[in-house]
Amino acid sequence: MSLVVRRARASDVENIVALLGPYIERGELLPRDPSEISGTIDHWVVAIEGNRLLGCGSLVAYSDELSEVRSLAVVPGYRGMGIGRALMETLVEVARGVGVRRLFGLTRAVPFFIQSGFASIDIAEIPEKVWRDCAPCPLRDRCDEHPVMLVLSNQPPGRQAVPADGRGGNRNVPK
Repeated sequence: MSLVVRRARASDVENIVALLGPYIERGELLPRDPSEISGTIDHWVVAIEGNRLLGCGSLVAYSDELSEVRSLAVVPGYRGMGIGRALMETLVEVARGVGVRRLFGLTRAVPFFIQSGFASIDIAEIPEKVWRDCAPCPLRDRCDEHPVMLVLSNQPPGRQAVPADGRGGNRNVPK
């Protein structure tokens, strides 16, 4: 398989909508309007083989330091082939590149997220999600998704860790 994982483009929107459709119909993913996907296309990644879209996923920012992995999906016949892992690795790389310190997901696929380095958490650890999305959600009282978190950096913004050898050099490290 010659898989390419890349940032999504406007020309991918129709295929993303088609991929997500069956997951949405089965209630496995929340609906995503094509205009919403189009308006946030820079936040999406896709897995492509040849001309066929085999998977997608997106990042949704809640603050400069907190983002959510959302709408991670793979064409059913291609699941278990490493596509989801490749998408997740790319999403984590993108998140790190923009300074995200904590990456979370609400998922039924907890084992997949755990294998990707996430840990189960209590929903109270992501109040931003609760306030913005969970509180108004019609499924909030019967939600069967589980929160998971990947800590990308424990350092406060603008600070760098001192190397393990203890030599800080000219770094901007608080004393």
